[in-house]
Amino acid sequence: MAKNVRTSGKRLGEQHNSLHNLVYQEIREAIVSGRLKPGERLVEERFAEEYGVSRNPVREAIRALGSEGLVDATSRKGTYVAELAPEKVREIIEIRALLESHNARLAARHKNPATLKSIETILQKGRNAINAGRLKALRELNDQFHDALAEAGNNSLLSEMLGSLRARSALLFSPDNPARKVMNWEEHAGILQAIVDGDEELAAKRAMAHVVGAGEAHLAMVRDENAPERSDDQLTQQ
Repeated sequence: MAKNVRTSGKRLGEQHNSLHNLVYQEIREAIVSGRLKPGERLVEERFAEEYGVSRNPVREAIRALGSEGLVDATSRKGTYVAELAPEKVREIIEIRALLESHNARLAARHKNPATLKSIETILQKGRNAINAGRLKALRELNDQFHDALAEAGNNSLLSEMLGSLRARSALLFSPDNPARKVMNWEEHAGILQAIVDGDEELAAKRAMAHVVGAGEAHLAMVRDENAPERSDDQLTQQ
């Protein structure tokens, strides 16, 4: 459960923005950042007390997170942070790779100057964050980069599909590995350069490789976490 969550020094119940949206943003951030772990139960009463709100906005927020695939509910376990099996992860990777690839191709075809300038600005912010060691800032910048990239594709339906899929795959593409975070931004730069050059094939290829690489990094991390620890005897026999 996220602790001591505050917005502008106030509890959420004291804010004037939509309580549903505020609670949604706080719980989603806790899930994506890893403060709430896969399989961890989400208890409405605890969130309501922590955030200083009634249970209704908490319930609405959890329902919205469920539609994104970040929250599951069963009669046995109740409501909990979603756990993605490896086969489901691979399905998400395959579909997102295809869509991101096609979107990058469209972006290279249209080359909207204003949109590309916006993407370049986000890319530079990412580089600055890396140079300053502010790796936690990259998650939000990553969302901004891919949102802007979707806009550059100039296909509203594709952009909508990508937005939904990125929300569902948020847990997969928020790695704790600093090396992978840096690599992500190097790959972002490569995608953008191909788009600026108008090279549709290269932009599509790089976008697909980016998604597949990030997804495989997640699967490798899961395998390492689930691998049984070997005894000293086993290690000495190798």
